[in-house]
Amino acid sequence: MNTGREEGAGAGGRVPVHAPDAVSLGHLELILNGGYPLPGFMGEREARSVAERGRLLGGEPWPVPVTLPVPEELAAAERLVLSDPEGAPLAELEVGERWTAGPDAPDGRGPGPRLAGEVVLAGPPAYGAMRSLRLPPGQLRARREAEGGSGPLLAVVARGPLHHRALSRIRAAADSLGADGAAEVLVLLDLPLDREGDAAAVLAAEPLMPPRTWFAGVPLPPGADGDALAPYIARSYGATHLLADPDAPGAGGAAPAGGPLPAVDPGPWRYDTAKGSWRPAAEVPAERAADEPDPAEVDGMLARGRSLPAWFTPARVAAELARLRPARTSRGLTVFFTGLSGSGKSTVARGVAEGVRRAGRTVTLLDGDVVRRMLSKGLTFSREDRDMNIRRIGYVAAEITRHGGVAVCAPIAPYAATRAEVRAMVEEGGDFFLVHVATPLEVCEARDRKGLYAKARAGEIPEFTGVSDPYEEPDDADLVLDTAGADPAESVAEVLSALRAGGWLPGAAC
Repeated sequence: MNTGREEGAGAGGRVPVHAPDAVSLGHLELILNGGYPLPGFMGEREARSVAERGRLLGGEPWPVPVTLPVPEELAAAERLVLSDPEGAPLAELEVGERWTAGPDAPDGRGPGPRLAGEVVLAGPPAYGAMRSLRLPPGQLRARREAEGGSGPLLAVVARGPLHHRALSRIRAAADSLGADGAAEVLVLLDLPLDREGDAAAVLAAEPLMPPRTWFAGVPLPPGADGDALAPYIARSYGATHLLADPDAPGAGGAAPAGGPLPAVDPGPWRYDTAKGSWRPAAEVPAERAADEPDPAEVDGMLARGRSLPAWFTPARVAAELARLRPARTSRGLTVFFTGLSGSGKSTVARGVAEGVRRAGRTVTLLDGDVVRRMLSKGLTFSREDRDMNIRRIGYVAAEITRHGGVAVCAPIAPYAATRAEVRAMVEEGGDFFLVHVATPLEVCEARDRKGLYAKARAGEIPEFTGVSDPYEEPDDADLVLDTAGADPAESVAEVLSALRAGGWLPGAAC
């Protein structure tokens, strides 16, 4: 994040630069492109009015507070340049109000400072892949008008690939609205558009959509807030109706009562095994009805390199998903060891890296001590610097994983929040396998080959994990090892066996 950096502002002095979090960044893009009927970020009264009454101060319905949390050091700013995560300026905020949210923050985003005021475009968004899909509402409306579009426009929120069930429901809903053929369809891709494959998997279903279908990427906030905002965003694009049914995979977003768009609900659909087609559930006898595989089953088929069944998803969608999520034997992986100093992490990690290499996979070992000397030279052992060290390891591991390699990491990584950050980074482009080397402190201290525990007990090393600083044991480990009294080869074999069972190494079915 580029928070606190300054850039020139002419005669007005220097203006701090702030890269908002993902939610505020999405809000900002929708403010700037006309997706929101708002001039900027909300002040406290308006945010509370929306949270409590569902209305802006002017009385217009609006479902979600649109706010800008900032760090304490920016709370007194008069102006602020808002940038993307790479530092490119997007807008300038003229601060009209500053307020502090308490534990009951109306935006539900935790206590802390908020800045409010109008925003002015500083530069077109350029961050992320597939930018061409992020059409401003006015641009899409103009294109549609130029092509003669004037009838009903059904909005569909796509949060994942569109399989046959979702496509059947979309076509049925469009048919119910069109007077002379199917109504036009607007697919709002609520996806991380910096991950090109996710959007490509949705676009692969385009040939099976109604003849006039439009696609637009929208950065909706996660969860219920995104569901509530979807009909308002769809309306800004010219939609007249919204496909309802939040449980339909890939096509959800129920229109709330009193919302800006009427909902069209074709009802549940099931696969008719006798007729070989998807039909309204009420028309399919129970003895010949089948449902979609659930997401875990789909993940399992892809992990095993199996083809997705043709009755479930179109061939083009299946091909994109196989490209996006290849079989685990060729999928990128980070094996992340965490544990106290002296727990045996490095020894086991080296053995695992060698075993992965022998299995025919490209592997990189990122040992904690080596990384400290090279990648993180100059960092101290303060909590902030230790977190930075783990983030750097995570970034490198994520890049290795993204390109199909295996990264084996062996830092202490004592803090759960930082480990979660690393997991999230890695899982954007591959798989993450967490190994907790849970060797007891007394065993680690008895080993103490480097004399670190003795120095920590003597006060020579401040904030030493396990002595003067906590180690937060993971509750999300994929494998737990205790190396006390165990031959290192046994621990290495246990990890390699788990990787084979999971399908990341050849030798056993996953």
